[in-house]
Amino acid sequence: MRLDFGSRLAAVAITAVTAIVTVGQTASAAPVGGDGKPFLGPLHTVSTVASTVPANGDLNPYGTALVKKSAGDLRRGNVLVSNFNNAANQQGTGTTLVQISPEGESRLFAQINPNKLPGPCPGGVGLTTALSILPGGWVVVGSLPTADGTSATAQAGCLIVLDKHGKVRETLSGKGINGPWDMTAKSHGDRTELFVTNVLNGTVAGGGDVVRRGTVLRITLRLHDHRPPTRVASTVIGSGFAQKTDPAALVIGPTGVGLRDGTLYVADTEDNRITAIPDALKRDSSAGTGRVVTTNQALNGPLGLAIAPNGHIVTTNGGDGNIVETTPRGAQVAVRTLDNSGTPPGAGALFGLAIAENPDRVYFVDDATNTLNLLSRP
Repeated sequence: MRLDFGSRLAAVAITAVTAIVTVGQTASAAPVGGDGKPFLGPLHTVSTVASTVPANGDLNPYGTALVKKSAGDLRRGNVLVSNFNNAANQQGTGTTLVQISPEGESRLFAQINPNKLPGPCPGGVGLTTALSILPGGWVVVGSLPTADGTSATAQAGCLIVLDKHGKVRETLSGKGINGPWDMTAKSHGDRTELFVTNVLNGTVAGGGDVVRRGTVLRITLRLHDHRPPTRVASTVIGSGFAQKTDPAALVIGPTGVGLRDGTLYVADTEDNRITAIPDALKRDSSAGTGRVVTTNQALNGPLGLAIAPNGHIVTTNGGDGNIVETTPRGAQVAVRTLDNSGTPPGAGALFGLAIAENPDRVYFVDDATNTLNLLSRP
């Protein structure tokens, strides 16, 4: 399977909600087996919200996070997006975060200068899908940087912590952080647990061969009112995931993660499956790759992952432009086509997603058009 992320990019400037199309369900909803109705069931309409390209020309939107509470420059209901490529379309060199309103207003939240970081970030800045907003408006974004857009120059990177005004306040590096690719967060009291997938453990040295050393790292942070969060502990709770370098996708490895009732679900991209790591909040050792929830069928290189309000697992495919809904029991109950452009149709278009409620809808980035889009009711 070839995930062609980089070569299909086009900097399309779109300033308002446009190009509404109705998208049919591409696979019949299977019996849910007591897990409730499919979340995607009534969602059939795809619309473009706005371009994700800022003034500096950064491309390839990856991370997608919903702002759930206003703080500083962050506005409730807006969507924060991170860019992985620079204007020259070099992967692992994007430095910008863009905030987009549901009405299509886009503005720069942060442009990170790799030469002015407050702490170490091996290799510099190339913002990934790892993007979370913590209480107090603290934003954490992953960096998997390259020197020239190729995997041969990829370095370990870091997690970059910004305040609610988009100012970089600290970096978290080392202690298991090695190519942070995606992330989810769970906050409770003055603590936040970050769950971070890492895809560079021996990957570059593998030279394109599959290396089964991808990890999921739980990072415990202590939150403070006005000071950046401090790292308390780091624990490897998942390991042995398949990963490899790829000339078009830079690297393929464990990507999206989502937490439900203490279980962490992982989009195991290279092995084309979703796995589950039990007791993710408390375990003090690795569960390996976890229990297999579902594999193949409608999955085609699952990348972004989020948990729907009904508790189902929603993933975006890198291989065909589809979004897939799976129950925790492993039944794939709904599929929608979000992008069918290119050859093969939809390949390389999708990455990060964020789910909103009241009304139910899915925000997702489209790398084929460099836009933030919306899946909603007709």
